[in-house]
Amino acid sequence: MIKSMTGYGRVEALCGGRNIVVEAKSVNHRFLEIALRTPALLYPLEMEYKKKIGERFKRGRIDISIRLEGEGADTSRVNLNMEVARGYFDVLTRLKNEFDIQEPIHLKTLIGFRDIFTPPAETQLDADFLDQVEKTLQEALSMLVNMRQDEGIALFSDMQMRLQSIQKTTETIRLRAPQVVMEYQKRLSDRIKELTAGFEMDPARLAQEVAIMADRCDITEEIVRMQSHISQFEALLQSDEAEGRKIDFLLQEMNREINTIGSKGNDAEIARQVIDAKSELGKLREQAQNIE
Repeated sequence: MIKSMTGYGRVEALCGGRNIVVEAKSVNHRFLEIALRTPALLYPLEMEYKKKIGERFKRGRIDISIRLEGEGADTSRVNLNMEVARGYFDVLTRLKNEFDIQEPIHLKTLIGFRDIFTPPAETQLDADFLDQVEKTLQEALSMLVNMRQDEGIALFSDMQMRLQSIQKTTETIRLRAPQVVMEYQKRLSDRIKELTAGFEMDPARLAQEVAIMADRCDITEEIVRMQSHISQFEALLQSDEAEGRKIDFLLQEMNREINTIGSKGNDAEIARQVIDAKSELGKLREQAQNIE
């Protein structure tokens, strides 16, 4: 079943006098991008947390915030390592002088070096507290996953409805195609009679002209491929392998087929049906941008 790339989750837990708050939200993105914000004392665990987050998702921008609040949450106090800060400042100054850079060194540049700030030396994080942080993180991620799944259900219903509409349109075009050839034959015959004052054209010659037109306007292959793509689309939506990239590829193929049908159809009614189908395909592509 498909999953959306948008969702939100928030979990709080109390442990050791600290209130652990984890917020997780996600939005659309072509790839998987994880943005994690943690208190300074949890910096050493950031890579481990990002790995665990990455195991739960395939695509989307995932924003995770871990905060410690309340009494005993002494993470608001950090130590400033002035020696390290001076070292960075000296190196940046040397770079300025070496390359003759006139731009001043701003505070926002220095605070980008995280090792300038360190948690209080007396802060001790026991195993139980770290386990609770990870448990809270996993609960928030599960809440986010569930919301993405719920959004996916809504997307599934909407996309299935639009697929059914395209299926009906394709069937209408299929039934209309043979009539186009018959109407062309009649128009051609009537036009010849009009131009030749009632002269009957050689039936073999007329049949040849109609056959050429029928071959030029034949959309049987496009209709068959279109129906096949629709079936694949429906199966993909219900499978565990439903991914936005695969769905987007199928939509490109469907759009290519419907464009070919429109260019070869040579009929106003088929053209109208093609416009309706392209409208639904455009809406499907918009929805597909939100699929994981």
